[in-house]
Amino acid sequence: MICVLSCKEKSKLEQKELIITKHNGSEVIVLAEIARTEEERSFGYMEREHIPQGTGMLFVFDRDQILSFWMKNTPSPLSIAYIDSKGIIRDIFDMKPFSLTSIVSTKSVRYALEVPQGWFSEQGIVVGDSIQLPD
Repeated sequence: MICVLSCKEKSKLEQKELIITKHNGSEVIVLAEIARTEEERSFGYMEREHIPQGTGMLFVFDRDQILSFWMKNTPSPLSIAYIDSKGIIRDIFDMKPFSLTSIVSTKSVRYALEVPQGWFSEQGIVVGDSIQLPD
């Protein structure tokens, strides 16, 4: 019964297409689930076996701060981008499944975008590129 409730909660996340503008001016779209509440942010991609290419999860915070993420109970390898309030990518890191090691932003940021590991590099997305953020 708990699993059914957890699965229901995951499917309720709002989805938005985010446009990432690369340093060369070209654009890439990622379909992102939006995690706005503490509960949504805490659960994230936990227990998800597969995250399709071209999708991700955007974690939205109320204020700029140093963010820290880990991979507890997360079986899929992910990459994370830390994004400031203006939509500029400030860090990109790879994360290992089930790792309890904290991956900490190097600057104060407002958002984090998790995608399948390697997706940012495959798309040519680097630190300094920008994302059009949802309202």
